Amino acid sequence: MKKAYVVAEVKVTDPAGYAEYVPLSTASLAQYGGTFLARGGQRVQMEGGDDSHNADWRTVITEFASLEQARTWYDSVEYARARGLRQANSIGRLFIVEGA
Repeated sequence: MKKAYVVAEVKVTDPAGYAEYVPLSTASLAQYGGTFLARGGQRVQMEGGDDSHNADWRTVITEFASLEQARTWYDSVEYARARGLRQANSIGRLFIVEGA
């Protein structure tokens, strides 16, 4: 079974509101077997840089045992509230990619 990775690129627009997201998302990830590989560390844009993706963006990469497990987490009741907080207090994109 191939592992899967949830990749999020996020620019926080309301830090106070986003702060509520972090513990909820962390708890839901643990419940569904997700592991953080990168979580907002230093980001160095090497190619494709533009004004919409700069140093103010956070990159988060999470590993799951499978694509199905990652989708189950994303669609879960436990993540639903966290997802709403993220969407209300940031802009960005999130996708799941299957490993090699």
